[in-house]
Amino acid sequence: MVEDILSRVRAADGLKNAIFGGVMLEQASGEVTVNIVTDRAYTQTDYDAAVAAVRPFVPDCFSLSVHISKLSPDCSMVKRKIISLISENFPALSSVIGEGDVSVARTEEGFSFEIRALPGARSEEMVREVCAMLKKCYCGNFFGCVAEEKIDTSGIVVEREAEEAEYETPVRSFEIQNFEPVEGGEKLTRAIYIGDFNFVSERAVVCGTVLDVSERAYTRSNGEEKPYFNFTITDGTGNLRLTWFSRKRSLDKVRAIKAGESIACVCRSEVRGGMLRYTATEIGYGSRPENFVPEKRPSRPVPNGYHTIKPQPFTDYTQTDLFTDSSLPECFRGTSFVVFDLETTGLCTVPVPGEMDGIIELGAFKVIDGEIREKFSTFVNPERPGKLDPRIVELTGITDADVKSAPGYKDVLPDFVKFCDGSVLVGHNAIGFDFKFIDFYCRELGYAVEGRVIDTLFLSQQLLRLSNNKLNTVAEHFGVTFNHHRAEDDALATAKIFIELIKIKKSFPDY
Repeated sequence: MVEDILSRVRAADGLKNAIFGGVMLEQASGEVTVNIVTDRAYTQTDYDAAVAAVRPFVPDCFSLSVHISKLSPDCSMVKRKIISLISENFPALSSVIGEGDVSVARTEEGFSFEIRALPGARSEEMVREVCAMLKKCYCGNFFGCVAEEKIDTSGIVVEREAEEAEYETPVRSFEIQNFEPVEGGEKLTRAIYIGDFNFVSERAVVCGTVLDVSERAYTRSNGEEKPYFNFTITDGTGNLRLTWFSRKRSLDKVRAIKAGESIACVCRSEVRGGMLRYTATEIGYGSRPENFVPEKRPSRPVPNGYHTIKPQPFTDYTQTDLFTDSSLPECFRGTSFVVFDLETTGLCTVPVPGEMDGIIELGAFKVIDGEIREKFSTFVNPERPGKLDPRIVELTGITDADVKSAPGYKDVLPDFVKFCDGSVLVGHNAIGFDFKFIDFYCRELGYAVEGRVIDTLFLSQQLLRLSNNKLNTVAEHFGVTFNHHRAEDDALATAKIFIELIKIKKSFPDY
């Protein structure tokens, strides 16, 4: 809506490059003051046109005052602003770009600038974003380019804190109580947490309550039908679906196992069809200790500071839009959420090294007290041999050049853990997809990203009556426009959707 109002204001010749300097509401007097900044001489006709453009968007109960000021930056102001914007938004590039690498000139069309930087899509993206941010700060037009220059980085040494040392997350376990064998040899005494069983193993012991059991049959090569069972069990740290191929001598005993009973199994886990599959090789009755409370997953400390990607302040101007319901439920007070989204090399979420797809972009926004306040965004080098799948390139628009010079997940995720510290994670289909990548790769680095994850997919299914609950469908329902299948854009859209859904629900979900 802000852009719509601004386009109408710019229809006046003296305001064709105008920007909003701010909107203020004085509740006592009921007056709305709109500040407009222009770089051109303007007339009374231009002023009257600006008032006429803004007035329809201000409720009749408010009076309107429009203030227009003239501001035209000089080259030194623009240069200082460019250097500041690079430092704030592109910390990795700012380390090799100094004041002498930026030049600014004024032309008839506006300002042109040149940045001497390393060649690549990341530098070109930086120039595009700097142009867009300058237009929000100053009146006029801005044009930029990269003057490719090879920079010697051999002398640059990146020092990591001691906390960045190698760390291996131990697998938790508990003692099995009341074990009685059904099929198998030795007594099973200890079981690993189901929540930690995300690796390939020939022999891992698990124990939990049966949530569901079903019997099916398969046909052997000789035409004989053999029954098999699917069990879903839980130990409070996660759910596990495992298959038991029956043996004649124990068929009736296994068939007698019912939902609600507790069993202990020896499992083999292997990758089949791009997924981690679990097969029980031994089975018996067994339970968790009485009043079992899962241990908190061990984790390396949250980093003390940011190393590679630093979050940036963010203002969503639609949040200050006078013409949209901005009232927030009381539940938002004193809360912090990180709404995130990923783009990946593929859709495989099997938690096994070498099988799990890689992250190529991470975007996140922090919602504090119901307002979007901070942004965390970066491309990520998936560090995989070969080029990106053409289907992924077509879907996201992300190319090999974009990720080639980007930091890897080992540098990005510690900063993301820092960004998320003390916040609840939110995402659209996050539980089924995005969080699996964060959880897997953070575990590799020793970080335990545990706690609630609010999924706006589930929320929209509960609260809305839509033909489907895909992100673009829900966004369209709330009038949110965005560039789909880019992590930063998807995360921002999800943050806006999350706020709107909680406005409807007036409370946060329990899960």
